[in-house]
This record gives sequence, C-alpha cells and structure tokens, in this order.
Amino acid sequence: MSADADDSDDGTEKIDVRVPARLLQRIDEEYERRGYTSRSEAVRDALRDWINPPVTLSKETLDDLEESRKQAEQGETVSAEEARERLGLDD
Repeated sequence: MSADADDSDDGTEKIDVRVPARLLQRIDEEYERRGYTSRSEAVRDALRDWINPPVTLSKETLDDLEESRKQAEQGETVSAEEARERLGLDD
C-alpha cells in the first residue's frame, strides 16, 4: 500500500490498495446498492467501521430492553420524575 499526499485542502490522503478481482467485483456490485456514490466512499466507511466498530448489544441487554418495552406497553413503568418522588430523591 502506498500513500501519496492529496493536493486538496480537505486533509485527505490518497492510498493505493491491491485487492483480488473477485473482491473488487463484489465492491462494485454493492456500493451503489448500499447508497454510496463511489468505491472510495464505501471503502472509507468500511475503514471507519474497522477502526471504530459499531456498538453491538449483548443478547442479555437486548432481552432486557424487550422486557422493558413490554412493561412500558402494559403500564408497569413510571417516569423518572415519579420514581425520584417515590424514592424521596431531589435533583
């Protein structure tokens, strides 16, 4: 991989990356379908996810959120304000 300084003022640099032809074909098939305007945009986004992976919630957390949603729908919850009042807490 080589890096060349880009002449633009946006602080980006150009890199050259060699990828197998089949991978490039998949990128070309996917990037527009996923709403990207170019290969570069898609690859930049993939690299951002590689550096800062999206947060993934555990099964336990997802189950707790589902239970909480059900409780709210059934009227089994109270507002934070009401909870503070019941517990005698001040802001």
